[in-house]
Amino acid sequence: MDTPRLRRKPTGRRGWDLTALLNAADPRASLPERHLWLVRLVEWLRHPARTREELSGDAAEPVSEVTLLPLRRLKHLLNVLDRNPEPRADVVGLLRAFRSEIDLAALLADFGFAQRVAVFSEFGDRMRARFLPATPATADLAQLFGLLFSDPRDTDWLAAIDDATLARLAALFAEARPVAEPPLGWRAPFFDALLILASQVGATGATGAVRQRMSAELLVDKPFRQLLRAAERLCEAAETGDEAALLREAQYLRALLDACRRAAASVSQHLEEHGVSVDLVFQVDQLRARTVRIEALLACALAPAGSRERELVHLVAGLARVASERRSIRALFARQYSMLARKVAERSAETGEHYITRTRGEWWAMLRKALGGGAVLAGTTFLKFFVLALGLSAFWAGFGAGLNYAASFVLIYLLHWTVATKQPAMTAPAMAAKLDDVGNDAALEDFVDEVAHLIRSQAAGIVGNLAMVAPVVLGVQWLVKQAFGAPLVGVLDAEHVLNSLTLLGPTPFYAAFTGVLLFASSLFGGWAENWFVLHQLDSAIRWNPRILSRLGAPRAERWSRWWRANISGLVANISLGLMLGIVPVLATFFALPLDVRHVTLSTGQIAAALGALGMQALQEPAFWWCVAAIPLTGALNLGVSFFLAFKVAMRSRGIRVADRSRIYAALRRRLRTRFISFLLPPRGTARAGEPRENT
Repeated sequence: MDTPRLRRKPTGRRGWDLTALLNAADPRASLPERHLWLVRLVEWLRHPARTREELSGDAAEPVSEVTLLPLRRLKHLLNVLDRNPEPRADVVGLLRAFRSEIDLAALLADFGFAQRVAVFSEFGDRMRARFLPATPATADLAQLFGLLFSDPRDTDWLAAIDDATLARLAALFAEARPVAEPPLGWRAPFFDALLILASQVGATGATGAVRQRMSAELLVDKPFRQLLRAAERLCEAAETGDEAALLREAQYLRALLDACRRAAASVSQHLEEHGVSVDLVFQVDQLRARTVRIEALLACALAPAGSRERELVHLVAGLARVASERRSIRALFARQYSMLARKVAERSAETGEHYITRTRGEWWAMLRKALGGGAVLAGTTFLKFFVLALGLSAFWAGFGAGLNYAASFVLIYLLHWTVATKQPAMTAPAMAAKLDDVGNDAALEDFVDEVAHLIRSQAAGIVGNLAMVAPVVLGVQWLVKQAFGAPLVGVLDAEHVLNSLTLLGPTPFYAAFTGVLLFASSLFGGWAENWFVLHQLDSAIRWNPRILSRLGAPRAERWSRWWRANISGLVANISLGLMLGIVPVLATFFALPLDVRHVTLSTGQIAAALGALGMQALQEPAFWWCVAAIPLTGALNLGVSFFLAFKVAMRSRGIRVADRSRIYAALRRRLRTRFISFLLPPRGTARAGEPRENT
């Protein structure tokens, strides 16, 4: 019995029923209307509602409801078309018009690949694809495909189509064969796309940025240069019908593709050693993905009649997966920045090793260097009050404070002293570097030992900073008051300090935010060193003719080594200082309640307030609330920066969630059983050598 003709409109807000869809199938409709019909048909296949026919369907299908329902609906559609010649003729006519007008080669060659090989260009394309509406009024199947398969679960049900259903679909599409078909038939767009992709892979491999970073041994046979010629010979063999030559050329093309992939993989090793470029990583990923697409096209075009349909469905399912990935902004940056994150973490780890003490001699050396850092920050405290006393506008006051912090941090760095709060963001990647074998219990215990060394180092740094900054500030206040009758920091400023640094206010939140800035400064430092190495600036300083003529060869060599060793530390210190001064001002411009609370600088300000107010301040609760905020500020500065840096380092090394649980359990066990090891260096660890210089 034929399906009755019904009105051509959807059954409700949630979609169309099959009868209305078949009634709306019109081969004479305009191109946008025909494409819109196809989109609604695929939407109906995946629709969550279920019909009576589907509920009585075969229960031997895959268990997942995501794949079960579309497969049942697809079978139901084919059953209806088999029983009803008139709707079948309309659907076949619509599919014939679709096959005649659509550009299938554009889908096979271009879909899923960036038009411009730059990460931020691809980011812009994904943002447009995600937030701007697409139109079915196009003959480019690469544009229409995203409308047809817009659900991430489409890949599952497409891949689960059984052989019997595939054969019925193939028969339906065979009926829809265009009248004027090219000599190669349905395979023509596959070979066209193969030529396009081969030319793009060859062009990418020939670019200087990629070619110069490939292994020279892997380029001896010139696989990228041969690729396009091999693809052309393959297409010529297909056009002449020479099956033996076709198989021979296909085998040779596959060997070339494998050689191109090996050469592309060697780029990653070069980037690991000489600095990571995100755009280069993206470019190589695109090259590799195109070689995989060529392999898939070959599998479809050369598959025997019995397995051809299955290869085609695998290809369409893969394209549906690409459509889902192309809508993900997070996936783009997670993939492209993973190598950069690892390199930044590794370069931070190299610096962070200098901040970890393992012997008593190193612990005492860290304490002395922290005392030196505290002395410098005492001067920083007074300079901050001086900048504020100038009465500058908000931005310039923040900029001046940032310059003050940056200059102080750089001075401490150059004197090989230390600021305790800068250590965690550098030492966390060094910690994560010890986690390459977390499945081994002995390696896990070694890691816990390293954490204990780290915490002891942080304790020495904080104690040294605070033990010096408070007495120096108090002493300067007292001396100036004795000499001139008034301290450097007056009563009004002292009262403002007690009102702003109190534990009863937003100090904990601001301290945690300062930890974020401390973490960000380590990223800036690692990124700057990667950029410095990537662009070979150390070599330029050493060998540039103009620099050599000005400095001379010995001095140029020393400068080259010095900048290579110190670029990360300088950028990290300068960026931290500027952020501490400028970020709160910018936040105020946007009405965001953000400020910074640095434990050493806050201690210096509280000491200055005590020097201005005198001993009577010890009787005021406000003073003691500020003192109570100091340990919490220090804990949040250190904890937040270390946590963020450690998370990034673990992610960049691909450490699994289960392994992270083992790490946390081992740390808790050590805290319960040997808590004192986190505070004091072990006995019997006399200096095994000179302490390493804290650079």
